[in-house]
Amino acid sequence: MNKHRICASLLFISCLCTVSAGEPVTGTTVKPRGGIVGFIKKVGTFIDSMSVRGVDPEYIESPKKPWQVIAQGSVSQTDLKMEAVIDGRQLFGDKYSDITLEPRIRTTPSSYVGLWAGYRGYGFGYSVNVGGDKGSILKFGATGGAYGVNLRIHNFESDMPSMRVSGLVDGTWEEDEEDYFLLTPIKVRTLILDGYYLFNGKRFSHTAAYDQSTIQKRSAGSFMAGMMYYHSHVNYAHDTDPDFIVLMGDVGRAKQDQLSIGAGYAYNLVPAKGMLLSVLAMPMLSVYNNFRTWRYDSTMREYMIEHHTSPYSDTDEEADIASEIWFMGKDTYHGKPGLNFDSRVSFTYNAKNWFFNVHGQVNTFSYHHGTDKGRLYDWFVNASFGIRL
Repeated sequence: MNKHRICASLLFISCLCTVSAGEPVTGTTVKPRGGIVGFIKKVGTFIDSMSVRGVDPEYIESPKKPWQVIAQGSVSQTDLKMEAVIDGRQLFGDKYSDITLEPRIRTTPSSYVGLWAGYRGYGFGYSVNVGGDKGSILKFGATGGAYGVNLRIHNFESDMPSMRVSGLVDGTWEEDEEDYFLLTPIKVRTLILDGYYLFNGKRFSHTAAYDQSTIQKRSAGSFMAGMMYYHSHVNYAHDTDPDFIVLMGDVGRAKQDQLSIGAGYAYNLVPAKGMLLSVLAMPMLSVYNNFRTWRYDSTMREYMIEHHTSPYSDTDEEADIASEIWFMGKDTYHGKPGLNFDSRVSFTYNAKNWFFNVHGQVNTFSYHHGTDKGRLYDWFVNASFGIRL
């Protein structure tokens, strides 16, 4: 992640905090200032007005202190499953049929700690890994009374995907699954950008459940429309892992871009003062699905075609094969529409100037083109303690 971009974002937040912290939503008129301070002041005033526009104060409260500084801890897991069909006769001999290979990159539940700083629903957060997939998470949020946009970027790597192999051998169906060790880890980046619009933003607050920039005072629900963009980049194109590339149909890198739209329902239950339980469910239809692959040839592939030797075998002869890959070409596919799903649950407790929150989210994405297909499950549970300034 670009450290200069993160520093610039935090600097902007610090500047805004300096000129705006502790100010109420409405108040006495302040003489405008010029320059960067005056510009930031105008931005803060605009955000303040947007946070209360069209809101029923009997249902939604906008705290007088506009800032939220939050310490976060989270547990997450990403489960990426791919599938490729290769010509078993060409690689391993006539007794084999087409072989289906299903590598699965499933991280162990990973722990992260980080900070979030926000001004009435607009803010940044960054978390670092303290156990699990050796990754990092960057988050950005921009939410108002009836709308919201959130961005989550997750980087991680894995050196031991599981591999399921199935097909006909001499007319008999066989299948096996085992961990596949890679000398150079697979690097994965996922990006999820989601936006929503609430049809009952007057009485229902999404921000009360997920960034605590508002407080839900009475129970209410809302139908909502949503849009989600998903991007993934999986890269294992290394000279050290040519056998894995061969088994993936000569594909060493893959990128997916997917745009989905949907509609769902969310409900905020206020069982007691200061407490909030929120649930959301939204099925989504992917209207754009672009899948790109980078193909590589290798000395391993040449050897397997000539000798019909499986890369799983551990012979001295195969161990001496020179490890080298080279780029062959790039393919682009446009997949058919598919069904994805977005679901969330949140619990919040508010005191005077501090709050506690636990929330979880589950997303599913899939692609399918010809004999290549895959799907990704991404979930996390986040616990946070914050104060208002």
